[in-house]
Amino acid sequence: MKTWGYVRAVLWGFFGVRRRAAAGDELAKAQPLVLIAVAVALAAVFGLTLYGLANLAVQALDT
Repeated sequence: MKTWGYVRAVLWGFFGVRRRAAAGDELAKAQPLVLIAVAVALAAVFGLTLYGLANLAVQALDT
Protein backbone atom coordinates (compact mmCIF):
# COMPACT_ATOMS: atom_id res chain seq x y z
CA MET A 1 0.00 0.00 0.00
CA LYS A 2 1.39 3.39 -0.96
CA THR A 3 1.59 6.45 1.27
CA TRP A 4 -1.41 8.08 -0.36
CA GLY A 5 -3.42 4.92 0.31
CA TYR A 6 -2.64 5.13 4.02
CA VAL A 7 -3.59 8.80 4.12
CA ARG A 8 -6.87 8.07 2.34
CA ALA A 9 -7.67 5.19 4.69
CA VAL A 10 -7.01 7.33 7.76
CA LEU A 11 -9.04 10.28 6.42
CA TRP A 12 -11.97 8.00 5.61
CA GLY A 13 -11.68 6.63 9.13
CA PHE A 14 -11.72 10.15 10.61
CA PHE A 15 -14.89 11.00 8.69
CA GLY A 16 -16.44 7.57 9.21
CA VAL A 17 -17.98 7.33 5.75
CA ARG A 18 -16.50 4.21 4.21
CA ARG A 19 -18.22 1.10 2.93
CA ARG A 20 -17.46 -1.92 5.05
CA ALA A 21 -16.25 -4.07 2.12
CA ALA A 22 -13.86 -1.42 0.81
CA ALA A 23 -12.51 -0.74 4.30
CA GLY A 24 -11.93 -4.44 4.89
CA ASP A 25 -9.98 -4.79 1.66
CA GLU A 26 -7.82 -1.78 2.50
CA LEU A 27 -7.13 -2.92 6.04
CA ALA A 28 -6.11 -6.36 4.84
CA LYS A 29 -3.32 -4.79 2.79
CA ALA A 30 -2.22 -2.20 5.36
CA GLN A 31 0.55 -2.50 7.92
CA PRO A 32 -0.86 -1.58 11.35
CA LEU A 33 2.13 0.40 12.62
CA VAL A 34 2.30 2.53 9.50
CA LEU A 35 -1.44 3.14 9.68
CA ILE A 36 -1.16 4.24 13.31
CA ALA A 37 1.80 6.52 12.52
CA VAL A 38 -0.10 8.18 9.68
CA ALA A 39 -3.16 8.62 11.90
CA VAL A 40 -1.09 10.24 14.67
CA ALA A 41 0.64 12.53 12.17
CA LEU A 42 -2.64 13.62 10.58
CA ALA A 43 -4.23 14.20 13.97
CA ALA A 44 -1.24 16.34 14.98
CA VAL A 45 -1.48 18.37 11.77
CA PHE A 46 -5.20 18.88 12.36
CA GLY A 47 -4.65 19.92 15.98
CA LEU A 48 -1.82 22.30 15.13
CA THR A 49 -3.92 23.84 12.36
CA LEU A 50 -6.79 24.48 14.77
CA TYR A 51 -4.35 25.92 17.32
CA GLY A 52 -2.85 28.24 14.72
CA LEU A 53 -6.24 29.42 13.50
CA ALA A 54 -7.36 30.08 17.07
CA ASN A 55 -4.22 32.12 17.72
CA LEU A 56 -4.81 34.14 14.55
CA ALA A 57 -8.39 34.82 15.60
CA VAL A 58 -7.36 35.94 19.07
CA GLN A 59 -4.65 38.21 17.66
CA ALA A 60 -7.14 39.75 15.23
CA LEU A 61 -9.53 40.50 18.11
CA ASP A 62 -6.78 42.12 20.22
CA THR A 63 -5.92 44.71 17.58
